[in-house]
Amino acid sequence: MGQVGAGEVAKMAMLFERHHRPLFRYFVSMNRNRELSEDLVQDVFFRMLRYRASYDPAQSFTAWMYQIARNASVDSAQKRKAEVVGIDEFEDRRQEPVSPAPGPEESAARGQDIVLLRRALERLPSDKREILVLSRFQNMKYEEIATILDCEPGTVKVRVFRAMRALEQAYQVVSEERRKAL
Repeated sequence: MGQVGAGEVAKMAMLFERHHRPLFRYFVSMNRNRELSEDLVQDVFFRMLRYRASYDPAQSFTAWMYQIARNASVDSAQKRKAEVVGIDEFEDRRQEPVSPAPGPEESAARGQDIVLLRRALERLPSDKREILVLSRFQNMKYEEIATILDCEPGTVKVRVFRAMRALEQAYQVVSEERRKAL
């Protein structure tokens, strides 16, 4: 990114190749909409190009990129809310089932466990889901997440712990619902 900031804009293609898949998985995990996620990935790379002068090589590139991603996601959500869409149509679109792209969670479990884990993750509030996606599925360090969320690493650690407990509880509920359905 330092080279892109110095005028070698062609290097952005290399950054795209390296980082577009993790960004896509992050967005799909957060909004469960593949098309929107693809648009957001493109928006992030355009913003990175536009704001390349704000990149500080002394800081983590990944944290800087995910800060831009969070901002793009918030801007997109505000724009979508401002659109003239009936509330029922909005709710239907939001709940449309989308299977997230395969991520690191698949290495931990297979089959039904993955389905249950995804359902449990979807039930979490967006702040808890986001911190788990960043820490567990994007494998980011607490320091990088702290930079993204503008808080202390200790706060991130507490939030991850609480989010994991909430995920465990949601998983138990989803498992029990499945057991009763059988």
